[in-house]
Amino acid sequence: MIVRELLPVDRDAWLRLRERLWPDMDERELRDEQDEISCEPQKNSVLVAEESGRLVGFAEVSLRDWADGCDSRPVGYLEAWYVEPDCRRLGIGRALIDVAEAWTLARGCTEIGSDALLDNLVSHQAHRALGFEEVHRTVAFKKRLAPRKDA
Repeated sequence: MIVRELLPVDRDAWLRLRERLWPDMDERELRDEQDEISCEPQKNSVLVAEESGRLVGFAEVSLRDWADGCDSRPVGYLEAWYVEPDCRRLGIGRALIDVAEAWTLARGCTEIGSDALLDNLVSHQAHRALGFEEVHRTVAFKKRLAPRKDA
Protein backbone atom coordinates (compact mmCIF):
# COMPACT_ATOMS: atom_id res chain seq x y z
CA MET A 1 0.00 0.00 0.00
CA ILE A 2 1.24 3.48 -0.82
CA VAL A 3 -0.07 6.89 0.17
CA ARG A 4 0.45 9.64 -2.36
CA GLU A 5 -1.03 12.88 -3.58
CA LEU A 6 -4.03 12.66 -5.87
CA LEU A 7 -3.29 12.63 -9.60
CA PRO A 8 -5.70 13.99 -12.26
CA VAL A 9 -6.30 10.42 -13.45
CA ASP A 10 -7.63 9.56 -9.95
CA ARG A 11 -10.51 12.04 -10.05
CA ASP A 12 -13.31 9.53 -10.76
CA ALA A 13 -12.03 7.05 -8.16
CA TRP A 14 -11.81 9.91 -5.64
CA LEU A 15 -15.43 10.82 -6.47
CA ARG A 16 -16.47 7.20 -5.91
CA LEU A 17 -14.85 7.24 -2.45
CA ARG A 18 -16.43 10.61 -1.62
CA GLU A 19 -19.85 9.19 -2.59
CA ARG A 20 -19.31 6.37 -0.10
CA LEU A 21 -18.34 8.80 2.65
CA TRP A 22 -21.30 11.11 1.94
CA PRO A 23 -24.01 8.91 0.37
CA ASP A 24 -26.71 11.54 0.89
CA MET A 25 -24.92 14.21 -1.14
CA ASP A 26 -25.71 14.88 -4.78
CA GLU A 27 -22.99 13.88 -7.27
CA ARG A 28 -22.97 17.39 -8.77
CA GLU A 29 -22.32 18.90 -5.34
CA LEU A 30 -19.49 16.44 -4.70
CA ARG A 31 -17.93 17.27 -8.09
CA ASP A 32 -18.23 21.01 -7.39
CA GLU A 33 -16.39 20.49 -4.11
CA GLN A 34 -13.69 18.55 -5.95
CA ASP A 35 -13.25 21.53 -8.27
CA GLU A 36 -12.97 23.93 -5.31
CA ILE A 37 -10.40 21.72 -3.58
CA SER A 38 -8.36 21.22 -6.74
CA CYS A 39 -8.20 24.91 -7.68
CA GLU A 40 -6.25 25.88 -4.52
CA PRO A 41 -3.33 23.42 -4.20
CA GLN A 42 -1.43 25.81 -1.92
CA LYS A 43 -4.29 25.56 0.58
CA ASN A 44 -5.60 22.02 0.00
CA SER A 45 -4.25 18.54 -0.54
CA VAL A 46 -5.94 15.26 -1.37
CA LEU A 47 -4.02 12.19 -0.32
CA VAL A 48 -4.95 8.74 -1.55
CA ALA A 49 -4.11 5.25 -0.41
CA GLU A 50 -3.49 2.86 -3.27
CA GLU A 51 -3.45 -0.91 -2.93
CA SER A 52 -2.78 -3.13 -5.96
CA GLY A 53 -3.70 -0.31 -8.35
CA ARG A 54 -6.98 0.46 -6.56
CA LEU A 55 -7.70 3.56 -4.49
CA VAL A 56 -8.90 2.29 -1.12
CA GLY A 57 -8.92 5.48 0.92
CA PHE A 58 -8.37 9.20 0.93
CA ALA A 59 -7.81 12.17 3.18
CA GLU A 60 -8.54 15.78 2.33
CA VAL A 61 -6.46 18.23 4.33
CA SER A 62 -6.47 22.02 4.23
CA LEU A 63 -5.03 25.11 5.84
CA ARG A 64 -7.56 27.15 7.82
CA ASP A 65 -7.29 30.49 9.54
CA TRP A 66 -8.47 28.82 12.76
CA ALA A 67 -10.04 25.65 14.10
CA ASP A 68 -12.04 24.96 17.25
CA GLY A 69 -9.78 24.03 20.14
CA CYS A 70 -6.56 24.98 18.32
CA ASP A 71 -4.33 27.79 19.56
CA SER A 72 -2.07 28.36 16.55
CA ARG A 73 -2.71 30.18 13.28
CA PRO A 74 -2.96 28.96 10.57
CA VAL A 75 -3.94 25.44 11.41
CA GLY A 76 -4.10 22.26 9.39
CA TYR A 77 -7.53 20.69 9.13
CA LEU A 78 -8.59 17.18 8.25
CA GLU A 79 -11.61 17.91 6.07
CA ALA A 80 -12.37 14.32 5.09
CA TRP A 81 -11.00 10.88 5.85
CA TYR A 82 -12.25 7.59 4.46
CA VAL A 83 -11.02 4.02 4.06
CA GLU A 84 -13.01 1.31 2.28
CA PRO A 85 -14.65 -1.04 4.83
CA ASP A 86 -12.77 -4.12 3.57
CA CYS A 87 -9.45 -2.29 4.07
CA ARG A 88 -9.99 -0.92 7.57
CA ARG A 89 -7.88 -1.92 10.57
CA LEU A 90 -4.86 -2.51 8.31
CA GLY A 91 -3.02 0.76 9.05
CA ILE A 92 -4.29 2.59 5.96
CA GLY A 93 -6.12 5.27 7.92
CA ARG A 94 -3.05 5.86 10.07
CA ALA A 95 -0.84 6.09 6.97
CA LEU A 96 -3.17 8.70 5.45
CA ILE A 97 -3.11 10.75 8.66
CA ASP A 98 0.69 10.49 8.93
CA VAL A 99 1.06 11.98 5.44
CA ALA A 100 -1.63 14.62 6.15
CA GLU A 101 0.27 15.65 9.29
CA ALA A 102 3.54 15.85 7.34
CA TRP A 103 1.84 18.04 4.70
CA THR A 104 0.52 20.30 7.47
CA LEU A 105 3.88 20.51 9.27
CA ALA A 106 5.64 21.38 6.00
CA ARG A 107 3.38 24.44 5.78
CA GLY A 108 4.42 25.72 9.19
CA CYS A 109 1.46 24.48 11.21
CA THR A 110 1.87 23.08 14.70
CA GLU A 111 -1.67 21.70 15.09
CA ILE A 112 -4.22 19.83 13.03
CA GLY A 113 -7.94 19.92 13.72
CA SER A 114 -10.76 17.66 12.63
CA ASP A 115 -14.40 16.93 13.34
CA ALA A 116 -16.91 14.10 13.24
CA LEU A 117 -20.66 13.91 13.59
CA LEU A 118 -21.86 13.29 17.15
CA ASP A 119 -23.19 9.82 16.31
CA ASN A 120 -20.13 8.67 14.32
CA LEU A 121 -18.56 6.69 17.14
CA VAL A 122 -16.23 4.78 14.81
CA SER A 123 -14.69 8.07 13.69
CA HIS A 124 -14.37 9.22 17.30
CA GLN A 125 -12.48 6.03 18.16
CA ALA A 126 -10.25 6.29 15.08
CA HIS A 127 -9.36 9.92 15.88
CA ARG A 128 -8.51 9.07 19.49
CA ALA A 129 -6.40 6.10 18.41
CA LEU A 130 -4.28 8.47 16.32
CA GLY A 131 -3.72 10.99 19.11
CA PHE A 132 -6.53 13.48 18.50
CA GLU A 133 -8.22 14.80 21.62
CA GLU A 134 -11.84 15.85 21.82
CA VAL A 135 -12.15 19.57 22.49
CA HIS A 136 -15.94 20.02 22.61
CA ARG A 137 -19.29 18.88 21.25
CA THR A 138 -21.77 21.02 19.37
CA VAL A 139 -25.10 20.78 17.64
CA ALA A 140 -25.39 22.87 14.48
CA PHE A 141 -28.60 24.70 13.64
CA LYS A 142 -29.87 26.51 10.57
CA LYS A 143 -32.93 28.52 9.69
CA ARG A 144 -33.99 29.41 6.18
CA LEU A 145 -34.83 33.07 5.84
CA ALA A 146 -37.31 34.68 3.50
CA PRO A 147 -37.99 38.38 3.08
CA ARG A 148 -40.90 39.58 5.22
CA LYS A 149 -43.92 40.79 3.35
CA ASP A 150 -44.38 43.71 5.73
CA ALA A 151 -40.80 44.97 5.31
